[in-house]
Amino acid sequence: MTGELRASTVGRQHQFAEGDLALLVDRRGRRYLLSLSPEETFHTHMGIVSHNNIIGQEVGARIFTTKGHMLLAFPPTLGDYVEEMSHQTQVIYAKDLGAILMYGDIFPGATVLEAGLGSGALTMALLRAVGEKGRVISFEIRPELVEKTRGNILALNPELANLEIKIKDVYQDLDETGLDRIILDVPEPWQVVRAAAESLVPAGILLSYLPTILQVHQLHEALIESPHFELMETIEVLIRPWSVTHRSVRPVHRMVAHTGFITTARKCIPKEMQLPGEDAPDVT
Repeated sequence: MTGELRASTVGRQHQFAEGDLALLVDRRGRRYLLSLSPEETFHTHMGIVSHNNIIGQEVGARIFTTKGHMLLAFPPTLGDYVEEMSHQTQVIYAKDLGAILMYGDIFPGATVLEAGLGSGALTMALLRAVGEKGRVISFEIRPELVEKTRGNILALNPELANLEIKIKDVYQDLDETGLDRIILDVPEPWQVVRAAAESLVPAGILLSYLPTILQVHQLHEALIESPHFELMETIEVLIRPWSVTHRSVRPVHRMVAHTGFITTARKCIPKEMQLPGEDAPDVT
């Protein structure tokens, strides 16, 4: 990726303008992310492309290098941008971001707390899902990550009025209330279960993203012990691309397999404490 990232407006228009992000794709599917500036040129083994040759072109244009090689020029999707942007930490990629939004039921207008800002991939997905009337609160314990990550987010989200980043430890300082959803990308989410029960609205959803099944097991143990959570579920998402040509249809030789486990639980009215042998309470 070349050039300083700026807020891109290309998603709201049909021509590339100065400051927009442009994704160039060559005939082999290799991708190059540019921030367009009139003074810049893009250099590749296939030749050189002046940014001026892209600025003013319709999105989806075919751009030619000085050696005559053709490149497709598109505004990047969120998935494209997450793969190509600067990574300070391991990011959550598109296959899991989509599942998090659906299994976490992130809806327009929701108030969502995210723990683990990282490089901003999940934050951007959450901001899109909650919309202008929603709110995303992000906890991060490493202040040195925040400014770079804020720049990553601003490149696709020029307005961040509904994002609040706090330098806080979710294990110790979860004092927010009225949260519709809590999304945890932290290594020990079981430490948050008790506070999450206090912070979530009734029927709110707690979602955790974890790399190993042993962490998932420990989280489930904490959720089972809590009187406030039910409907625990854990999934992982596997993607197998297919190659479709004139002469053959087959799976590609490599697939995107395990990246992480997604665990969800819903807050409910606390369980009634009942000693063994006691009759169930009469609810008639």
